[in-house]
Amino acid sequence: MSTPSTTTTAAVTRAEYCVIACAEAWRDNGEVLASPMGLVPSFGARLAKRTFSPDLLLTDGEAMLVGLDGSAEGWLPYRRHLTMVTGGRRHVMMGASQIDRFGNQNISCIGDWEQPARQLLGVRGAPVNTLNNPVSYWIPKHSTRVFVERVDMVSGVGYDRAEAAGVTRFHRLPRVVSDLGVFDFTGPGHAMRLASVHPGVTVEQVRAATGFELAIADDVPYTREPTPEELRLIREVIDPKGLRDREVRV
Repeated sequence: MSTPSTTTTAAVTRAEYCVIACAEAWRDNGEVLASPMGLVPSFGARLAKRTFSPDLLLTDGEAMLVGLDGSAEGWLPYRRHLTMVTGGRRHVMMGASQIDRFGNQNISCIGDWEQPARQLLGVRGAPVNTLNNPVSYWIPKHSTRVFVERVDMVSGVGYDRAEAAGVTRFHRLPRVVSDLGVFDFTGPGHAMRLASVHPGVTVEQVRAATGFELAIADDVPYTREPTPEELRLIREVIDPKGLRDREVRV
């Protein structure tokens, strides 16, 4: 009898739960362009395409559509990329320097706009992304500095501001994934809700690391377990060098 490989029998790490949680963001998305930003979201998108979302389109992040092995399958000029954005055929997973209870995201500056304490990336394409196609978020270090009561500047548009401006037709924030858990916006008035905690994390830890009051059910589940095949793909095919552990440090 053969001995099971340690590749699939070693304990699941926090980083691997995060990859699974990110992958789930693209479940049932169909033929849309997955635009992950960060290592763990990138691994999640590739896992989703290899398993339960085979119609996903992957990109090299610049100008090409790529296959599962990274080889170029087609040209993706900027004008076509923008057409996909404005047509809703794209699901981005962005980062956030700050995010509030309604999903307003800040990647521009910390502090007052007139004289910020810290200059960040800038607004970039966040407003267009959030108003035209689904946008999820990946936050590798959950803290009260990131999950804030009110963002210092709105880059990505949250539910409250989209509703106030009457631009909700294509606005959708499917999920937020952090190193502590998974969140959606099914709380009162589209407030952020704790959907699951990663194994080894408690609800109290999440509360303490969040700068606003989360909507929390009486019984919060754990993030789902990866299947043996998903673990094999993560460890042997998608990220054999273990780069995921550099982004999620426990």
